[in-house]
Amino acid sequence: MLDVRRLRLLRELARRGTIAAVADALAFSPSAVSQQLGVLEREAGLPLLERTGRGVRLTPAAQNLVRHAEAVLERLERADAELAEARTGLAGALRIGAFPTATRAIVPAALADLARRHPGLEPMLSETDPAAVAHALRAGELDVALVHSYDFVPDPDEPGLTTRPLYREAMYLAAPAAGSGSTWTAEAGGPAPAPAPSPTPAPDAPSGQDEVLRAHRDAPWITATPGTLCHAMTVRACQAAGFSPRVRHRVDEFATVLALVAAGLGVAVVPQLGTPGPDVPGVALTRLRMERRTRIAFRSGAGAHPAVAAFAASLRSALPSDLAGPGAGA
Repeated sequence: MLDVRRLRLLRELARRGTIAAVADALAFSPSAVSQQLGVLEREAGLPLLERTGRGVRLTPAAQNLVRHAEAVLERLERADAELAEARTGLAGALRIGAFPTATRAIVPAALADLARRHPGLEPMLSETDPAAVAHALRAGELDVALVHSYDFVPDPDEPGLTTRPLYREAMYLAAPAAGSGSTWTAEAGGPAPAPAPSPTPAPDAPSGQDEVLRAHRDAPWITATPGTLCHAMTVRACQAAGFSPRVRHRVDEFATVLALVAAGLGVAVVPQLGTPGPDVPGVALTRLRMERRTRIAFRSGAGAHPAVAAFAASLRSALPSDLAGPGAGA
């Protein structure tokens, strides 16, 4: 009989690529992971791993076994959800991951609502970059999380996970307001920036996106750190407009990004929840045709778990009125 814990290790190896990465994620030693996978091979009666230099790769039999493992683990999540539903009242830990803007703008109100409805539940919030959510959910470090995607940066396919749309938000080009004294000039190492489009379009009137971005092609750009979805979004949007941004500053916190923009130190693309409102001192916000879409993510089969469902309901009740609902394209 195949052991489900060892099947989980094989599934993680298929996703993470190395035994060392699996060991690090699941708090095992590499030798313990190798030993357990060796036991799984004996249980299966077939070679599951092939040596490739210093690493390993899955055999065709192992790849097929991973597909079955996904189905088995999903069924176990469904069984756990049914058992939880049969118990009276919600109780115990619920491990939640969320990215910074959602953590600030939505999650506190959602957790307050959850506490009123289910006082026995113990939500545990961790700020988690969306790029790390899939591994954290599959490893059992999180039970539910918020992830986002942008135009130009679509959702990756993540076997073993399910997502549900939560909301959509507008994206803006943030540039120094007229008279803010932008600091980039030909003498400072680059041509003076083109002025921000004026007047700034109303929130319900997206601009001609490529034209807005191209108007700032010679400006210094502020992006998130490389490897994040936010960084990829800005770079790809500029490339779609016909240029590569000249990145000078790499900052993940949008409040800091806007402070740099207000100081005349560059331009940036920011989401609606990354701004304190439509009027930011020293900053001209121009709405783009891009959107950021946020989804609730959980392990496949866990959507019916009453704790996950309760948190999702509280999130929806906490959404600000000016955010778009899940709608088409979310």
